[in-house]
Amino acid sequence: MRITQEADYAVRIIYFLSRDGKKSDAKSISEAIGVTTRFSLKILRKLTQAGYIKSFKGASGGYMLQKPANEITLHDVITLIDGPIEINKCLRADFDCTRMDDKNCCPFHIFFEQLSADIAGRLSEVTFADVD
Repeated sequence: MRITQEADYAVRIIYFLSRDGKKSDAKSISEAIGVTTRFSLKILRKLTQAGYIKSFKGASGGYMLQKPANEITLHDVITLIDGPIEINKCLRADFDCTRMDDKNCCPFHIFFEQLSADIAGRLSEVTFADVD
């Protein structure tokens, strides 16, 4: 499993907004996290649609957290962008394992499934209020 660059930037955007505590425009956010304004706007749109941040239009517009930082987990943001935590493609619903007999999963599938659940569980325990 690899967290995409987009998910990494989404985490950094939420972190930036949680530390600042006030409205920030897209340009300031982009500069703070080191990404183009265009790419940050794409991520900001997803975070807004998911209800994690709120956008304000107009000359004094910008973005700020809509939910408190202690109610947003790393798991929330990463899975919003990247989808479910799956460390191997065999865990995807659309994957047909060729190493499986009629009745049993291969032993690696079971191991990878538990490992993915452990990672997801740990990411669910960490809120943006916890990160310093």
